[in-house]
Amino acid sequence: MTRMSVGLQASPPGRRPAPGAVAAFALALAGSAVLGLVGGLIWGEAAPRPMLQEISNGTAQLVNAETTAFIGADAWFVGISVVAGLITGLVGYRFLVARAEDGARAAAAAGLILGAVAAALIMMWVGGQIGLSGYNQQLAVSPKGTLFPASLSLGAKSALVFWPMFTAIVILIADWGTRRQDTAEDGPDGTLPGYAQPPE
Repeated sequence: MTRMSVGLQASPPGRRPAPGAVAAFALALAGSAVLGLVGGLIWGEAAPRPMLQEISNGTAQLVNAETTAFIGADAWFVGISVVAGLITGLVGYRFLVARAEDGARAAAAAGLILGAVAAALIMMWVGGQIGLSGYNQQLAVSPKGTLFPASLSLGAKSALVFWPMFTAIVILIADWGTRRQDTAEDGPDGTLPGYAQPPE
């Protein structure tokens, strides 16, 4: 009887299938959008608002023309965006980019950055909606002389870039550090330190 041996040959490594990249991208995008909702709630509740005084039906003016509330609102937006960008970059890299296969790493990073752009827009919209209905009602029905806070709005639209910018910076630094560590752990000829290649 002739004995036959069957060898199993592993398939060569390649890119991760498309669903993995799509899933990483979608998860990064969705997570950032949820964080944008939270940021909008914080901004809407914490940011200062200038005081208005009703001067006629449906018309109001600033009580203090030199108020710093507008600058303060923008500063709160920037501060929240910076913190959220750092969180998005750190957590997103740790749990998405670093764990993804080679084919999905770029998709996860792109999802985090594009998600940060969407999150900043969501934060601006959600924060602007908080208290808006009360402001419109006060403006419409309040008698002359009534004082009430203005609606919240982002004056400097350039503040929208801080969230995606800090997310991208964290991802780039983390990826650079990871690659440098992997290179240091490998020997100059691609083998691990302390291990010599077998003789030919």
